[in-house]
Amino acid sequence: MTTDKQNELLYQIGVTLLDGVGDVRAKKLIAYCGGAEAVFKQRKSSLMKIPGIAERFANHILSQDVLKKAEAEVEQVIRNNITPIFFSDKEFPRRLKHCDDGPVLLYTKGNINFNAEKVLSIVGTRKATEYGKEVCEKLVKGLGDMNVLVVSGLAYGIDIHAHRVALKNGLPTIAVLAHGLDRLYPAVHKKTAEEMQSDGGLVTDFMTGTAPDSGNFLSRNRIIAGLSDATLVIEAGMPGGALITAELANGYNRDVFAVPGRVGDKYSEGCNWLINRNKAVLTSSVEEILYMMNWEKAAADKSKKPIQKQLFVDLNDEQKVLVDILNEGQLSIDSICLKAQMPMSKVASNLLDLEFSGVVSSLPGKVFKLN
Repeated sequence: MTTDKQNELLYQIGVTLLDGVGDVRAKKLIAYCGGAEAVFKQRKSSLMKIPGIAERFANHILSQDVLKKAEAEVEQVIRNNITPIFFSDKEFPRRLKHCDDGPVLLYTKGNINFNAEKVLSIVGTRKATEYGKEVCEKLVKGLGDMNVLVVSGLAYGIDIHAHRVALKNGLPTIAVLAHGLDRLYPAVHKKTAEEMQSDGGLVTDFMTGTAPDSGNFLSRNRIIAGLSDATLVIEAGMPGGALITAELANGYNRDVFAVPGRVGDKYSEGCNWLINRNKAVLTSSVEEILYMMNWEKAAADKSKKPIQKQLFVDLNDEQKVLVDILNEGQLSIDSICLKAQMPMSKVASNLLDLEFSGVVSSLPGKVFKLN
């Protein structure tokens, strides 16, 4: 890691350590200031003008105490061979960028393509039955030809079975963890975790030194749901973490599938409940998932060449940067600010000019796309 990258990472970690700020407010801070480092270089009067930033937050930022902790974490990242990915990096999962409460910074290990064409989360009970394991193996094996990225949580039961079947069938797979990457829980899954890192790997938004405390798993579940196009629930009790992940996926407007079970089966109650409440699509075969996700058609259309857009408009340098960013697809204004490393006011002004010129269109929720 270069010195410049270490310096950049120092401020990126620093933003995540600001007490009481959180991911949502941190993104606003970064967008308004034009970057993570810029957050710590602002005057108090400028910080106080940012919506949601009270005086106590401004004072906390100006004290810069968090940068000492951030410096120690940079050393741990290097020592443990961890790769951090910031919200504005091109490698950052694009699906997570559409989640308001998505993390600002991810810590990763392995060889991960977060922006794979097709991503499916698979979750379920830690006490999987033979029925659940058989269904999991059948469904994951059926995804083999589609090169689907499988996401789960490395936990006992359905999670670890999904990872192992993915590896067995040559599918990339990611484990989202509820602790720092200087340790592994559960330790008995270490071999699988190591095997995953050649095509997939481990990811968390927790710093090193963080233990797998029970409260961390809810935060972990939002990443499992947000990383994926859809979430598949295979066996789940009532209540349970798998149901929470399904609810989060619904909240992100992602598809949710559930495998039904016999009435009265303890570990099918959750799946049956999701289906009965129209919170998940009943599924018993991989063909149903492929059809509902339109992945078969996507694979057939893959060889078609994309249409190249040509813009016959004179753009200034800032506008060219914004157009290049929007070539990736529609984005919120906050995401554009982060990627462009420009203040909100400057981005908003240029986007307005581009809209008047017919280059971009604005969508509900302050989202923009190229015409």
